[in-house]
Amino acid sequence: MFSLFEKAVLGMALLRLLSGCIEIAAAMLMLKANQIEKALIINSSLAIVGPLILIATTTIGLFSIADKISFGKMLFVLTGVGFILYGVRSS
Repeated sequence: MFSLFEKAVLGMALLRLLSGCIEIAAAMLMLKANQIEKALIINSSLAIVGPLILIATTTIGLFSIADKISFGKMLFVLTGVGFILYGVRSS
């Protein structure tokens, strides 16, 4: 079944599935803790997971198309990711 997908797309999708599972597990932990302070700690720990998954999936995608796009376009994508990370960090 997995041979139907490109390796890069499969890797990106699996990382996103992992990220979703981590988010669901965090939500379950929040419900189990049933305390605002602990829920905030769990929520703040997720602030690391999202950007890491974003960087990893973007890296996989860029490496897979590196020979098909120009350096300038790749620079634009990397700049966009940098702006997203800066925006998340600032809030």
